[in-house]
Parts: sequence; C-alpha cells; structure tokens
Amino acid sequence: MSVIDCDYLPITKVEFPPELALLIVRKAQAMAVAFEEKALDKMTLDARRALQGGVKPRQIARQMGLVPA
Repeated sequence: MSVIDCDYLPITKVEFPPELALLIVRKAQAMAVAFEEKALDKMTLDARRALQGGVKPRQIARQMGLVPA
C-alpha cells in the first residue's frame, strides 16, 4: 500500500459534545485573560523603562506598534 492509498481521516463523524465545547471555550477565555494581563504588565514595564531612559512617548508608541509608523 502506498502513502496515497492510506486514509488519514476517520470515515465516521464524531458528534462533539456541547458540554466539552463549553469547557474548552471557558478554558480558552481564562487563558486569554491571563495572557492579556501578562502582556499589559510587560508592555507597561517596557514603556516605563524607555521613558526613564529619555525616549519620547510617541517613539515608544511607534516601536510598540500602537500607532502607524
């Protein structure tokens, strides 16, 4: 049998349980919130350090991709 003749996907469809989908959505949302908080903390810290180093706010905003270049 060649690779082309192999079936890689299941032939029968599996019904996805709504309860499992809800649990996945809730977990993904919690992960997104945690990521957003970490990103916000990191970006704020980086901006504060740049300001202390004498970098202008407009330049920081451009470097962070907050405004068009």
